[in-house]
Amino acid sequence: MAADSLAPAADAALPQARERAARFLAARHRLRPIEALPWLVALAAFFIFPDRMMLGSQALIMILFALSLDLILGFAGIVTLGHAAFFGIGAYTAGLLITRLQWTEPVTGLLCAAACAAFGGVLSGWILLRYRGLALLVLVLTLATTIVLQEVGNLIPDFTGGYDGIPGVVPASLLGTFEYDLYGHTYYLYALAVLFLLFFLVRRIVYSPFGSALAGIRENVARMHALGSPVHGRLVTAYAIVGVAGALFAQTNGFVTLGVFDFERSAGVMVMLILGGTSWLYGAFIGAVLYMVLENRLSAVSPEFWQFGLGFVLVAGVLLIRRPRWDWMGLWRKVRAQ
Repeated sequence: MAADSLAPAADAALPQARERAARFLAARHRLRPIEALPWLVALAAFFIFPDRMMLGSQALIMILFALSLDLILGFAGIVTLGHAAFFGIGAYTAGLLITRLQWTEPVTGLLCAAACAAFGGVLSGWILLRYRGLALLVLVLTLATTIVLQEVGNLIPDFTGGYDGIPGVVPASLLGTFEYDLYGHTYYLYALAVLFLLFFLVRRIVYSPFGSALAGIRENVARMHALGSPVHGRLVTAYAIVGVAGALFAQTNGFVTLGVFDFERSAGVMVMLILGGTSWLYGAFIGAVLYMVLENRLSAVSPEFWQFGLGFVLVAGVLLIRRPRWDWMGLWRKVRAQ
């Protein structure tokens, strides 16, 4: 009898619950005024530091690099020390297109780099994701993948340039109109435009069913396979983005070497995410900028021991971030709630 009396009340509450859930899902991906701040800062830097645009370009590329790792590590939960492998694939794709095939158009070079990095990610994913539950083994395998690619590149120096690399990676004028200058103003705006487009693509993905699938991969890969979700296909986007970052790196620097596969690059982007925080996109902005500024300033003070200072800042940051006032993600949630 009591159950019969509760049934109409439950039926009446169901539409309200659905409406609240729909409002929540709709509000998740709504743009807020505070989200314009990083882009305004980036534009302001263009005018305030006109002679430091090459450093600015590298910072934007590292933000894109860290953003792709955040998709893999923060949202999909796959720990890796071999993210530089796909960065290197993108860099060498752009470099070889220009120097070997004489294809100098920069935007299509980015697309080719994205496709090659995504293809490499799919191939490696068939092996690496089988050991998803063994974090240490995955770390070793991802690092080994990067080392193997680096050594393969060294074995064919006639094609890759070996450890001497590929010089002369000079793309054609951007969109056939904008020429590159000595101070890197065009490169900076080029990298900023690419970052802007890909960031909002990633933002759209994260707040979509695609993003929910990434969270499912993080929680239980086997269950996602059982549900018929294309696990490997879901991760292709992150590999494509890091390929674009690598291609931008080659185009803006004018050369590419096997150093793009170094462990230092994979570890560096991991440090960026530790400094900025994972699973909230804007951590890539904070961490990459902090890392690049610290690297620039500390290496000017001590070219040999600058990494000691960076390590000290990292340890201090990890200890302090446990306190509420250093919790970037907690602060971001409060801003969004308001």
